[in-house]
Amino acid sequence: MKYKITIRPEAENDIEEAFTWYEDKRLGLGFDFLLQIDAGIRFIERDPNIYKSEYKGTKKHLLKRFPYKIIYMVKEREIIIIAAIHSKRSHAVIKRRFH
Repeated sequence: MKYKITIRPEAENDIEEAFTWYEDKRLGLGFDFLLQIDAGIRFIERDPNIYKSEYKGTKKHLLKRFPYKIIYMVKEREIIIIAAIHSKRSHAVIKRRFH
C-alpha cells in the first residue's frame, strides 16, 4: 500500500535545528543526518505498522547513526511525522504537540 507522507512544521523545525547543530560540528555531518532522516522515513513508509503504538497512537523509529528518533502516526493511508528529536528528550515534547 502506498502512503502519503506528511511532515508537520514542528518536525521540519526539529530536523532543521539538528541539521544546523551537526553541520556546525563538522561540515557535511548535517547532510549525513538528513540522509539518515530520509532513510528512516523510507523505512517507515515500507511498513509503518512495524513498531508498536505508544502515546496516543504514536510510533517511533530510531535512526541508526544518530541518537535521534522519528515520531509518527499512521492515519489510514497517511504517515504523519510529528517530531524528529534526540533520543534523550522527554516524551513531554510529544505530549505538548497534541495540545
